[in-house]
Amino acid sequence: MASWPYLNSSTMLSKPKHPNPSFCLHDFPNPQHSSSSFSFTASPIAAVNAATRRCRQTNRRSSLILASTDKPREPLKIMISGAPASGKGTQCQLITSKYDLVHIAAGDLLRAEVEVGSANGKKAKEYMEKGQLVPDEIVVMMVKDRLSQPDSAEKGWLLDGYPRSSSQATALEAFGFHPDLFILLDVPQEILVDRVVGRRLDPVTGRIYHLTYSPPETEEIAARLTQRFDDTEERVKLRLQTHNQNVESVLSMFEDITIKVDGSLPKEIVFAKIDSALSDLIHQKKNAILGTTAT
Repeated sequence: MASWPYLNSSTMLSKPKHPNPSFCLHDFPNPQHSSSSFSFTASPIAAVNAATRRCRQTNRRSSLILASTDKPREPLKIMISGAPASGKGTQCQLITSKYDLVHIAAGDLLRAEVEVGSANGKKAKEYMEKGQLVPDEIVVMMVKDRLSQPDSAEKGWLLDGYPRSSSQATALEAFGFHPDLFILLDVPQEILVDRVVGRRLDPVTGRIYHLTYSPPETEEIAARLTQRFDDTEERVKLRLQTHNQNVESVLSMFEDITIKVDGSLPKEIVFAKIDSALSDLIHQKKNAILGTTAT
């Protein structure tokens, strides 16, 4: 094997052990270029070692940059609120499908806890059997426990229709659960009333129809549709009044992170606005992580 001209033939030179497969040849002087500005003031072995050190330093800097950009994003923490028939259920489905967040609805939690007979579920059942509202402290504990689960902490969460009051919001804050964004679907009352009064349930399939906007496919289905007892105009207006009072108290706590979206628009347009806000939020989180890493 031919030796380099500037090495003594008796000198044994082994290839430097390099941490990266991409060997830094540009760091080694070219012995063919006698006119190079590179000055050999050290021994050949010392020059090789110095070049290797420079390669390692470059690779360490590259590794730090890659580590910072590959670092997983901080999970999203989102709350969404909307009056009955505001389209909240549809938007929750679209959000969780794209962003893979854990969807948490207090009503679903309550029913699940009662069904499995957990400690909180047993307490809640006592009130429900008496026809009484389940106290806030019980529901808050259910929500808190669900938010604390590993999947919620890892993937992020979408809290659906909760908190409904400032006391519930304050309790969650005390447990350390603060949203990144509070989404409010804003729909005029006359549209909400029209949506609710026209809703019908198919007791066979569980599908929800609307006599105007999403009518049943056949006369057979139409004949078996039922209406919820509280989907009348009078009851709907009472529910909307209660909702509006509650949501105002919650909004006062999250005013600086709230976005209002016109829920009367087509669902695709509504989701596009929400999607844009969530994408911006993710971008901000990534920048914050990179900024922390750089400092």
